[in-house]
Amino acid sequence: MTFAEKAIQYFARLKPPGRLPPGVQPLYPHKDPAVQAVIREFFSRYYSDEQQRTMLIGINPGRMGAGITGVNFTAPRQLAQFLGIPHPWSDSSELSAEFIYDVVSAYGGPIAFFSQFYLGSVSPIGFVRDGKNLNYYDDPLLQERIRPYALKQLKAQIDFGVRRSVAICIGGDKNLKFLQALNDEHKLFNELRVVPHPRFIQQYRRSAKQSYVQQYLDELLYCIKK
Repeated sequence: MTFAEKAIQYFARLKPPGRLPPGVQPLYPHKDPAVQAVIREFFSRYYSDEQQRTMLIGINPGRMGAGITGVNFTAPRQLAQFLGIPHPWSDSSELSAEFIYDVVSAYGGPIAFFSQFYLGSVSPIGFVRDGKNLNYYDDPLLQERIRPYALKQLKAQIDFGVRRSVAICIGGDKNLKFLQALNDEHKLFNELRVVPHPRFIQQYRRSAKQSYVQQYLDELLYCIKK
């Protein structure tokens, strides 16, 4: 099976984690026929081969990005403007998606980028509380409860055809600490690299954005050579 076939099958069967803490709701758009169609088109267009990719591992989807589209770090605007994939949603965007697609463009565009890399997350399902995005590590009980789920989903995505020599953690501090602990115990990857989270860059370091784009490019090139 190709990378695309495995990924499409995985996302069609994906279920949210159980036993979420009180007040925490999953972002689970994957049963929407429009989301299924977008996921099929995305992976069929960019991953229909057996080439291995390096995985970039974010936190969990947000409600304005993959919480709508089902495609990690990709909001409706990026689907249309960068990937040319039609969809039924409004022209909404999110800060993280905007930065990631600046990196994609700087790397040479979607065909070049996605032929070498796969954008994933510690949890492929996002979370909200009181209508606001919730990172898995912002609630200690949520972090504890999704640990087995996160491990299972990371292993399943590695089976698409992800290289195990090296991966990139998107977001230092809490995301890196959680992912590093999983990796130390279960040996998912030989090496973990880290880059700052796009939302942090866009909110607090926007004036230096190009230097962060270059930092991402440097890490991508490092992984390609491993």
